[in-house]
Amino acid sequence: MLYFNINIYKIFVKLNIINEPIMTEFLTMFNRLINAMAVAELTIPTVGVKFFQHDQVIPVEVQTFAPNKLTLTSCQATKQAGLGDPVLLNLDNIGCIAAAISFGLVDQHQSQPLKGSRVYTDLMHQQSGQSNDFIAPTPQDFTEGVVYACHNSGRPEFCLFGESDQGRFKNQDIARQAVADMMAIQPAIMKGVFFYPPDFTDIEFIPDVVVMSIRPVELTRIIQALQYLTAERLQASIGGLRAVNSDLIVRPYLTQQINISPYCLGARLIARYEPNRLGIGIPYIKFKSLVDGMEASQGGYPFAEYPGAMDNDDG
Repeated sequence: MLYFNINIYKIFVKLNIINEPIMTEFLTMFNRLINAMAVAELTIPTVGVKFFQHDQVIPVEVQTFAPNKLTLTSCQATKQAGLGDPVLLNLDNIGCIAAAISFGLVDQHQSQPLKGSRVYTDLMHQQSGQSNDFIAPTPQDFTEGVVYACHNSGRPEFCLFGESDQGRFKNQDIARQAVADMMAIQPAIMKGVFFYPPDFTDIEFIPDVVVMSIRPVELTRIIQALQYLTAERLQASIGGLRAVNSDLIVRPYLTQQINISPYCLGARLIARYEPNRLGIGIPYIKFKSLVDGMEASQGGYPFAEYPGAMDNDDG
């Protein structure tokens, strides 16, 4: 796979050989979208997500954004990238085992815990009271519903909120069924997932999926723009867990269909997504259609006049 190295472009700019600002296709499309919504200083945290399989080379310009002294969940990485800081997640630094499964970084039936400290399992360890005896759950424990039905399965050390925690599902059978409906890239063919904002211009490539953190009023306008050119209705598949990694990234990646989510437990409590935001995951080809539709439908949908459209306060 060939990538356009923008470092050479930057040198030309510094030498005044090229005077135009650096613009990738993703940034150009994003700017067109925001401009077409016609609200001054409109802020929509937007992230490009790029998968790298084991047989692909991760560019050096991307590798530099892999945390090596901490782990991050996928919702934290997406939130951070939406604030302007790119993140490369791999099997060594991903903080959520469930996300590692969803992204195809680890086999969903692996019977050994991932090595090292992880954000999500550290929460389990802290509430378990097991100072030295705690053994983190395996990917198989997640897949078989043991973790999400921690109370029913007799594994209180896998809870998150102490003795009162009833788990995420009533019993292991229900948990296993729910997990089966959470889309995942399996077998594990990925070695890295890169999260980056539109203005990341160190290197140019097209994202596989675009994730936007939007307010309900913005979702209204987005659906109108999508329907303007196609008449297609947005059909969402929503679950209470794995919202960012499975529902907003992997599902659009595998199905090539748009999906939305009001976020989940981890996104709300760990990544601290704002109460008036929800997520939309868009395959890149659909993102381009969204931009075209937003521009073409401006006259029919005066977004700036919608109540709250001009209020960007996340309060």
